[in-house]
Amino acid sequence: MSISPKFEHLTAEDKWYAYWMDHKFFKSVPDQRESYTIVIPPPNVTGVLHMGHMLNNTLQDVLIRRARMLGYNACWVPGTDHASIATEAKVVQKLKDDGIDKFEIGREEFLKHAWEWTHKHGGIIQQQLKKLGCSFDWDREAFTMDEVRSESVLKVFIHLYEKGLIYRGYRMVNWDPQAKTTLSDEEVIYKELNGKLYHLSYPMVDGEGSIQVATTRPETILGDVAICVNPNDERYQNLIGKKVLVPIANREIPIIADDYVDMEFGTGCLKITPAHDINDYTIGKKHDLEIIDVLDEEGKLNAHGLHYEGQDRFVVRKAIAKELEEKGFLVKAEDYKNKVGTSERTGAVIEPRLSDQWFLKMKELAQPAIKAVMDEEAEIQLIPEKFKNTYRHWMENVIDWNISRQLWWGHQIPVWYYKGDRQKIVVALNEVEALEKARQQFGDASISTEDLQQEPDVLDTWFSSWLWPLSVFNGVLDPENEEINYYYPTRDLITAPEILFFWVARMIIIGYELRDTKPFSNVYLTGIVRDKQGRKMSKSLGNSPDPIGLMEKYSTDGVRVGMLLTSPAGNDLPFDEELCEQGRNFSNKIWNAQRLVLNWEVADKAPSASDIAAMRWFAEKKLDTLEKLEASFNSYRISEALMTTYKWVWDDFCNWYLESIKPAYGEAISKAVYDQTIKFFEEVTTVLHPFMPFITEEIWQNLRPRKEGESVSLGEWPKMQKVDSAYLADFDQMLAVVNGVRNLRASKSMSPKESLEIFLPAEEALSSELRELASKLANISKIEMKAEEAGPGFSFLAGKYEFFVPAGEQADLGAEKERIEKELDYLKGFLKSVEKKLSNERFVNNAPEAVVANEKAKQEDAQSKIKALEESLARL
Repeated sequence: MSISPKFEHLTAEDKWYAYWMDHKFFKSVPDQRESYTIVIPPPNVTGVLHMGHMLNNTLQDVLIRRARMLGYNACWVPGTDHASIATEAKVVQKLKDDGIDKFEIGREEFLKHAWEWTHKHGGIIQQQLKKLGCSFDWDREAFTMDEVRSESVLKVFIHLYEKGLIYRGYRMVNWDPQAKTTLSDEEVIYKELNGKLYHLSYPMVDGEGSIQVATTRPETILGDVAICVNPNDERYQNLIGKKVLVPIANREIPIIADDYVDMEFGTGCLKITPAHDINDYTIGKKHDLEIIDVLDEEGKLNAHGLHYEGQDRFVVRKAIAKELEEKGFLVKAEDYKNKVGTSERTGAVIEPRLSDQWFLKMKELAQPAIKAVMDEEAEIQLIPEKFKNTYRHWMENVIDWNISRQLWWGHQIPVWYYKGDRQKIVVALNEVEALEKARQQFGDASISTEDLQQEPDVLDTWFSSWLWPLSVFNGVLDPENEEINYYYPTRDLITAPEILFFWVARMIIIGYELRDTKPFSNVYLTGIVRDKQGRKMSKSLGNSPDPIGLMEKYSTDGVRVGMLLTSPAGNDLPFDEELCEQGRNFSNKIWNAQRLVLNWEVADKAPSASDIAAMRWFAEKKLDTLEKLEASFNSYRISEALMTTYKWVWDDFCNWYLESIKPAYGEAISKAVYDQTIKFFEEVTTVLHPFMPFITEEIWQNLRPRKEGESVSLGEWPKMQKVDSAYLADFDQMLAVVNGVRNLRASKSMSPKESLEIFLPAEEALSSELRELASKLANISKIEMKAEEAGPGFSFLAGKYEFFVPAGEQADLGAEKERIEKELDYLKGFLKSVEKKLSNERFVNNAPEAVVANEKAKQEDAQSKIKALEESLARL
């Protein structure tokens, strides 16, 4: 059969993905089999593939493809998220570039632009996931704002509201001035930034001196309503109850006392600005202080900002510092590192802001979700377990979830106000239902839609994605449908640790609330993809390679292997492009092995003893590998599973097995051996397929004639059986002999073509069944028990035995004697240290039995090697 010299990955990848799609190999419908379900962590609808997506989705694909081969009804659900803040920001910017203001065109027109943007820029990441080889059931693709998902979100809001868990409250929230919306605490990223600590002087109203206050935000002094000191601070006890003037504003404010104030920080005096700091707000409520908000929703100073009205907060910070200095209020300004909250989505510095928002009570809802993960017999496993403590800390200290966002793109909150009265609320799925409820609720049949105004805010994006495992199977709207009962709970969730609380915990919470059961069984938390310097990959740093470019250069299989080889769960991945090259080299190795096998001439002759030995060994090695893989997959050590497979394919199959059965030049291979080798090769491609789907499909199709509609992706995972460990040990001993002979040739400059004799130290040193194969692999003319008259020669260690090779006429026996003496010195020193440990009664009596046994085994091994080397030395 004519096979291309190299794997043409670009052509093959397109061809085989289209083949899989045409035949709907990944489509799943409920049947009698056990289900195995994964739902994708939905990427942003207008997003593009990045390295984190590559890692996450490759891991999911490995698990789902293997599950399919194990006989499960495997279902991997794709989909995308509407990403309220990110998408709206892009649409607003696009409109701004076109000279259009969002508020001038109104909500309805804006949403038309948002849908247009989504349709235009959406769909890119789905095509890129196909390029990655992801075996999704594409017929199930969902979107968090499609009809089913949208109605599900509204229905759950109503359910929670009617249970008394959702309420409207005036609270201090995290405000993103760029997106002009509130954010949850989890969406605030704290960064250490360089700033200034300003020491300001507030004059006493009675003219008796002044009081100093340190602040990092001088622009907020115009909202000061008090100066607070610690009641135990002797420096200020005589000032409590007096008043000071706010610099520039010239307003009188009181000096109050509260033990919240840290006497060691700054001057020990704290300015209280309740509208701009959560702690100040708490103190303000406690002491019944007024609230003066000096900032608007864009982070600009409002009318309370006096002559700074309309200017950005950071511009004012510099300007007001200068004015304070000029007027004698600035004592000093010193460099200061400060942790500043920034928006996860826009990067803008967050402002604490008092605002009317919708909240979900979390404490009660969280209890079953804590039990599900933290109980001794936990229903949900976090992998790795180190994240359990983080999960518990967050869940036990959970605060009410701010679920409203001041945006238009998203699920508009299903609340209607009667005649603008925020106390008269109707909660309904739609306007028609709201009207009917309002008439009943307020006892007025004349109420019309004009009397009702819907809440303009939308729900937090996570309020839709926390329903994802339920809503993709329509489990909210139709909770007893066949699919939700078959596919839910899902099996595995693969995601990043940074959304453990955003998404994972919330899915668990709502799963128990709506169905009283877990949404998944296992959560595999991946690491973060970083560059070689340990930096997180980002566009701003320019250290993130283009995933598509990598796949085009190194092949998709090569990139998948490169990423997975160093991606243990929960640990960051130090990505290096050389890893992809290693993956490509692995592809080349397998491809060339295929070319070698398919180019052999086949003859109807009996297998040789060495062929039989090699086939028996590889069959056992396969079982041994399957056993290791089972352990690795069961503990979600995917990187380890790939490395086990890598070594089995590269070392055991491509190197040792194929070399063992390879016919001599010009000769044919036994048909029985060839047929068995094709079967082995098929099993190799099957086990390797989840990691490298494209090249394995191509090779599997080449190995023998196939019918249309056949695929390795539908292959059966090889069955596990008991491993003959004794035979594997014998074979390892044989390989050690072969390597020993090869190393001896290299060190003594002997030609590989020169046939050698070797003498065995004992019959069991190399089984008779494997002597023929050793002779073939190492070009050995004779293997027999050593004879007394063998004369001088060389020795080498293989396993625990010392093998002897008679010396030729040109042999440098002096150098060999020197080598043996050096090795003897080392072994005698090693034996002495072991015997010293074993002579220590305290060690022998107190160390674990296995540890003592291991030391005794080391002693016996060293003694036997020393004896063999001394015998070899005596012959020289």
